[in-house]
Formats: sequence, C-alpha cells, structure tokens
Amino acid sequence: MHLSIIIPVKDEEKSLEPLHNEILESLKKLELDDYEILFIDDGSKDESWNVIDKISKINSKVKGYKLIKNYGKSIALDFSFRKAKGDFLITMDADLQDDPEEIGNLLNQLNKSDCVIGWKKIRHDPLVKTIPSKIFNFACRKIFKLDIHDINCGLKGFKKKVYEKLVIYGELHRFIPIIVNDNGFSVSEIIVNHRQRKFGKSKFGVERIMRGLIDFLTISFTRKFHQRPNHFFGSIGIFLITIGGIMNLYLIFLWLFNLGPIGGRPLLFFSILMIIVGIQILSIGIIAEMILKVNQEKKNNIDEIDHKETN
Repeated sequence: MHLSIIIPVKDEEKSLEPLHNEILESLKKLELDDYEILFIDDGSKDESWNVIDKISKINSKVKGYKLIKNYGKSIALDFSFRKAKGDFLITMDADLQDDPEEIGNLLNQLNKSDCVIGWKKIRHDPLVKTIPSKIFNFACRKIFKLDIHDINCGLKGFKKKVYEKLVIYGELHRFIPIIVNDNGFSVSEIIVNHRQRKFGKSKFGVERIMRGLIDFLTISFTRKFHQRPNHFFGSIGIFLITIGGIMNLYLIFLWLFNLGPIGGRPLLFFSILMIIVGIQILSIGIIAEMILKVNQEKKNNIDEIDHKETN
C-alpha cells in the first residue's frame, strides 16, 4: 500500500517540523514505510517554504510545491491530487490541530468506504468559528441529504479512484464529501481528535462566511443542473417569455377592438422587457449547453499553475 499525505500550507512556519515529526511517529507505529508527504505552500509570506525545503532534504519521501501566489485551499488541494501517486490519500491541515495519530483510523475506515471524513465532535475553536460551522453543517445535511457532521474537516481519506476524479476550484473544498457522493462513491465519517492551535492564527473570517454562502449556492446549482443547465435557464426564460407574450396579447386585443390606447401604458413596456429578458436568459442556457457539449470533461492542466518544487 502506497500512501500519500497531502498538507496545504499557508503561513505555518512554526508548526511544520513538529507536524512532520508527528506524522513519522504515527507511520512508524503503523509499520508503514511506503509513503509520500506532499506539502503545498499556497503563497505563504513567512518562512514556511524554507522549512519545507529543509524537511525535504532530511526526508527524501517529502516533496514540497510552492505556488507562486495564494490561489486558495481548493486549488492547492486540486493541484496536489494531480501530483499524488498513492493508492490511498489523506489530507490534513498544517496548523497541528489535526492529529496525525488518526492516520491509522482513517486507513482502517477506508477498508469500508471509498472516502472517509473526520468529525471533530469535541472541537477546540472559538464560538465565532464553531457556531457558523454548526449552522453550515446542519444546512448541508438537510439540503444535500448526506449524513456527515463535519463537512469541512481537514482530516479526510480517499481511495485513489476517488481523488483522481475529484475536480475542485474556487472554495469548493468545503463540499468535497458532497462532490464525492455525487460522483457515485461511498462516504463515511469517524470521530477524530481535535487539538488546540499552538502557533499562528486562524484564517477564518467574515469574508470566508460570505464566500461559503456563495459556494453553497454554486454547489446547489451545479449538483442539480451541471449536466442540464438549460433546464434551469430555459425554464426561467420560457416563463418570462410566456408571461410577456400573454400581456402583449391582452394589449393587442385592446388595440384591435378600440378599447383604449396602449402606446403609453406601462404594461406595454413591462411586457416587452419580460420578453427580451426571457430571450436573453434562454440564450444563456443554450450557450451553457453548447459549452458543456464541447467541454464534457474539465481538463486539469497542472502546468497552468506557476509553481516550483523542492529538489
């Protein structure tokens, strides 16, 4: 069994060496020496890259990749999925809050399902972070019908056939279990140990809540209409065109039977506007269908992301 461990990094210079040592201890207990550890430096501004470079010189099974700028966690993960070679893959955050001792438990659970998600049942984070998270997870369970308590836990495990097919961008890393489930793979969860942050500060903020809400709408739309976008746009367009047409027929009836002037009526302008907007929305749906047909599968060209590697 070849294992890939993926660790996205953003300004975590103090935690990287302790994390690497803890991972080695965990792998030693598991008697697992066929592994690779990939650190993805997502545009850190501290000394994280120098620490990664140092670790990679000490441990030949460590590989570092430095993205030329901060692309975000989703792009960093997507990039690493294309670089990984393991039969199994585990992701964890670099801030030491994810416990490497859980690696064995994740691997055991992967014998039962294609993807396993950690559940930080006892969480050591401030309320400003935990309360929005609970609301977010509750909404995801109800809307997407996936019984996972911690959708965005950093500790995740995948079989190769799962992560090879994962395509994430924007901020969609929050919805990986939903995407995996929609791809037809089985998803389960296990309770994992969550620890206090020792170094640095959390990247959580109000802007992340806003981005999360936008991505929530994105995943809701793409989950239902990604293979048939014109079912969404076309329905709205036809509805507006129909209503606008009915209004125009009414005005034509008034004009034909001399029941009053129609040129200055607001209803005339409103009905014409509805027809024009309806045609535009319908056109968007048709264009989306054409794009979908031409690009049925998104191509993942990792060379498009400027980066450098450890030697």
